[in-house]
Amino acid sequence: MAFESLSDKLQNVFKRLRSKGRLSEADVKAALKEVKMALLEADVNFKVVKQFTKSVEERAIGADVMNSLTPGQMVIKIVNEEMVKLMGSETVALELNPGNELTVIMMAGLQGAGKTTTAAKLAGKLKIKGRKPLLVACDIYRPAAIQQLKINGEKQEVPVFAMGDNHSPVNIAKAAIEHAQKNGLNVVILDTAGRLHIDEDMMNELIAIKEAVDVKQTVLVVDAMTGQDAVNVASTFNEKAGVDGIIVTKLDGDTRGGAALSIRAVTGKPILYVGMGEKLSDLEQFYPDRMASRILGMGDILSLIEKAEAQVDEEKAREMERKLRKAEFDFNDFLEQFSQIRKMGNLGDLMGMIPGMGNKLKGMEMPDDKSIKRIESIILSMTKEERSRPDLINPSRKRRIAAGAGVNIAEVNRLMKQFEQSKKMMKQMSGMMGGKKGRRGGMFNLPF
Repeated sequence: MAFESLSDKLQNVFKRLRSKGRLSEADVKAALKEVKMALLEADVNFKVVKQFTKSVEERAIGADVMNSLTPGQMVIKIVNEEMVKLMGSETVALELNPGNELTVIMMAGLQGAGKTTTAAKLAGKLKIKGRKPLLVACDIYRPAAIQQLKINGEKQEVPVFAMGDNHSPVNIAKAAIEHAQKNGLNVVILDTAGRLHIDEDMMNELIAIKEAVDVKQTVLVVDAMTGQDAVNVASTFNEKAGVDGIIVTKLDGDTRGGAALSIRAVTGKPILYVGMGEKLSDLEQFYPDRMASRILGMGDILSLIEKAEAQVDEEKAREMERKLRKAEFDFNDFLEQFSQIRKMGNLGDLMGMIPGMGNKLKGMEMPDDKSIKRIESIILSMTKEERSRPDLINPSRKRRIAAGAGVNIAEVNRLMKQFEQSKKMMKQMSGMMGGKKGRRGGMFNLPF
């Protein structure tokens, strides 16, 4: 999970700060030295780290902080505020022309950053918001990119405009805009060609497209897993072709995440979205304050609620909560819960969004798709009566269930234990996930 190592290190520093009744200037400087090393190891730009720690130190050594009753918490608050400022303070939305006026968005980036997939993800986001997008295949050098865009466009139920590889990207872009205007489409997303490295031909092509058509937003796609290189790529693209906003992909992977912390400070350009998975729905609006909370181990409950509202059947969730309160929760409900949560993404990432849950998950094995399928297989090998009344499952029944699911009895025992633990945890969590506008009631519970 992105930032996991950085988050662990920062939380250890903060734990030591909280344990001290009073802080000396030396305490603050020692803590910030550790913060500095943690950020550098996460591949955050050196100049950015230097300015960040300087800003925190200047504020943290002030008399108001040192003389406060909880100086450790005050320092943590300052680190949080400076981290939000580092990533841009305000959430920046993709700029679109008003009403039905046509907006042209040009996607740019190097090969391998996930540009073509991200173009389709963005089209899906805009469609949900009521826009009528058109994906345009302007990468004439890689036939696979054209085919990939068509496949993803079909999955998103978004039209794709392609003219093959015998026309120039400029002419394809012009023809696509005419097509959009004739067919009542109001957002044109140009998927341009990438290269393995930045070169003059690629930049000239982007500039030529911008000169030929009225590009409202040039969106650069960078790969978080390339660390500091992503920041360098963003700087160069911005200098040579001009960039309006950035999408950081693969932020869900085992990455140090320094790109997300450095890009805004180095380029001055906002991060618009972050890619948090391979599914076409895995594109999240970038909120600097929420990202800072995740990094500092404070959770991100607002993003979790939004995911739930978008993916989870609220009526089923309310019924599940009622059963939990009355102790009627059974294996049928457990199975349904896994189905609901799988729609939302990686379970470990979701649990990490809940304040205080990060440390509780340490060393705990979170189910992936493969293990969830095994769990489903075990539950489906139970009789209807056993699913409704788990207390009936004795050793002989467990042996029969294991044989039916094609697993060993230890896995059945593990599931039984997991089921009981989940019931307890979900009962504790029940009611904490209220919806927006004052709606109460658990929107969903998380089984694991």
